[in-house]
Amino acid sequence: MLESLLTASLGWQWLGLFVVSFLAATLLPLGSEVVLLAVVTQHPEAALGSWWWATLGNTLGGLTNWLLGRYFLAYKDRRWFPLSSTQLERVHVLFTRYGQPILLLSWLPAIGDGLCLAAGVARLKLMNCAVWVMIGKGLRYAVVIWGTNAVWLS
Repeated sequence: MLESLLTASLGWQWLGLFVVSFLAATLLPLGSEVVLLAVVTQHPEAALGSWWWATLGNTLGGLTNWLLGRYFLAYKDRRWFPLSSTQLERVHVLFTRYGQPILLLSWLPAIGDGLCLAAGVARLKLMNCAVWVMIGKGLRYAVVIWGTNAVWLS
């Protein structure tokens, strides 16, 4: 898949980057960083655009988890609901203690998806969550691009 993506035009590469970044922010185990670095290595002049599309896709994927958490709570009285009232209380305590800035960590593997889901369960405001999630994920992609010197590899 990566090879066919890299032979496409920049616009198609950005679309592929957006889709992979979106899916990587859901519960699917994908690594968008590899695709991001591949696109930036091939088009170093488009590093900022690549950063934008990866950040936007990953942020919207994280907010999809928020949405699932927000509406998932409606089923808390069902027998099959996976969280106990104690676990729901822990979610509330987490955001009460650390506040929404903890969503800066939404880029972390394993816990980032859960943080976005928990923000929805806690019924935090979507726009506030979007800002914190986008900052965290944008900083991560900036570090990936400029920290690996991908802009200058070509």
